[in-house]
Amino acid sequence: MNKDSLAVVMPVYNEEGAISKVIEKWSNSLKALNIDYQIHAYNDGSKDNTSLILHKLSDSSDNKLTVHDKINSGHGPTILQAYRENADKYEWIFQIDSDDEMGPDNFNILWEHRNDYDFLIGRRDGRVQPLPRKIVSFISRLSVNLFYGKSIWDVNSPYRLMRSAKFREIYSKIPQNTFAPNVIISGCLGKMKLKYYEYPVPYQDRQTGEVSIKKWKILKVSLKSFIQTIKFSMTQSWTF
Repeated sequence: MNKDSLAVVMPVYNEEGAISKVIEKWSNSLKALNIDYQIHAYNDGSKDNTSLILHKLSDSSDNKLTVHDKINSGHGPTILQAYRENADKYEWIFQIDSDDEMGPDNFNILWEHRNDYDFLIGRRDGRVQPLPRKIVSFISRLSVNLFYGKSIWDVNSPYRLMRSAKFREIYSKIPQNTFAPNVIISGCLGKMKLKYYEYPVPYQDRQTGEVSIKKWKILKVSLKSFIQTIKFSMTQSWTF
């Protein structure tokens, strides 16, 4: 494992309208920072042309883009799989979504602070949420604060840089079917007394595609996430 090696893990589902631009933007930014990086795009059973586009991009990426085609399992299980498969190969893991809602312009700030922290996250700045998602965010934050202790504000932000050595065991212990593993990981910061850094990163609503969970249906899955988050906290010895 090379010092400061970075795996950028990106779950992708039906993003044919945005994925080319997203990969290009991140690739250019990471190259400009002279980082030893590899982008790992996890195609979660997309039904459009996402897989075809990704493989074409991979062919012209100078081996900097690896495409993982998989059966659809949802966002949470996909990123958990990505964490597990790359934690032993890279010193750092950075997770970003493929919808272009948070760009690479501020990633350099997290990267510059990495030596002083175990976990660095971009808090979604300027995000305007409909009521159901506001409720979900509140419930997620509440579950972390009540059952894990003090942690970051934006507990489910998909803009997180993690020191692999500190999280490998956590990744392996979180059940594979967990709906929102990032919430649990955010909670673990408090339980494990890890050093973290939170920085506001501009957020914009997606310009292409559509959200996979809509309106009030998200409240149903948020209840599932709430239960899973509490259960994980209650079943661990916290002797990592």
